[in-house]
Amino acid sequence: MEYIIDYFEGGLAVCETKDGKRVTIEKSKLPKNCKVGDVMKLENGRFRLDKKETERQRKEIENLMKGLFKD
Repeated sequence: MEYIIDYFEGGLAVCETKDGKRVTIEKSKLPKNCKVGDVMKLENGRFRLDKKETERQRKEIENLMKGLFKD
């Protein structure tokens, strides 16, 4: 299962799943270096940062934004 961190609120991370559902996860259960926009995968009961997918999505959003703000 994949989760994208939308924002942090206190000790919780509010995340979105691929199917658009919002879930909260205790921040203490996530890798210490995670930040908003990171993609987390739940594997064997533990969350891990998916750096490749995070970067792919970041580039995709960046390209969409460039298309919106063309001169």
